Amino acid sequence: MNHFTSEQLKELPSRYRANLMNSCTGYKPCNIIATKSKNGTTNAAIFNSIVHIGSNPPMIGFIVRPTTVPRNTYKNIRETDFFTINQVSEHMIKDAHHTAAKYDEDVSEFEKTNLNELFLDNFYPPYVQDSPIKLGCKYVNEYLIKENDTILVIGSVEHLYINNDYIHTDGWVQLDKAQTVASIGLDGYALPTLLDRFAYAKPDLKTKSLLNNS
Repeated sequence: MNHFTSEQLKELPSRYRANLMNSCTGYKPCNIIATKSKNGTTNAAIFNSIVHIGSNPPMIGFIVRPTTVPRNTYKNIRETDFFTINQVSEHMIKDAHHTAAKYDEDVSEFEKTNLNELFLDNFYPPYVQDSPIKLGCKYVNEYLIKENDTILVIGSVEHLYINNDYIHTDGWVQLDKAQTVASIGLDGYALPTLLDRFAYAKPDLKTKSLLNNS
């Protein structure tokens, strides 16, 4: 087994270190954040840092890398307050990955890929039409992570669009039915398979499957 100390990690080539640290922590959610500038140009960008913040009220967060270079997604959100989060499914991965390309702010990634805009319920930015699960969000707050100059952006969930077939009676969403993919590092994509689901864990009680009656 390889063993890397913190000093050895710092000495690794930057790209090798980035790949290693982005993938060693496991699968990550794979989403496209879509925005629209105040001038009306739409933007789509892939993110693997989407994180659940809370359910009451519903809030979502994501990480913005240092703003020492243009970050069109972040700029659009700060100027308009709104963004959408769109889960990536299996057939979308090639186009979703291409949204990481550094286009100028007046170029829409929707025009450079086969991804299609979808506007719903008068929400300002578009959703990604083929995304199986879509969230419309409003900017709430942000927190600077001073250790590496990244920003945690917090958004409230204003809209959620999801096929009823994916939702169990208790509200649990079975993502494999939607063919939602996961990210491995910055450039790998996987299609997870549900193994099991368990009842709420309680001290000294046997772990019980909710799917297999065992």
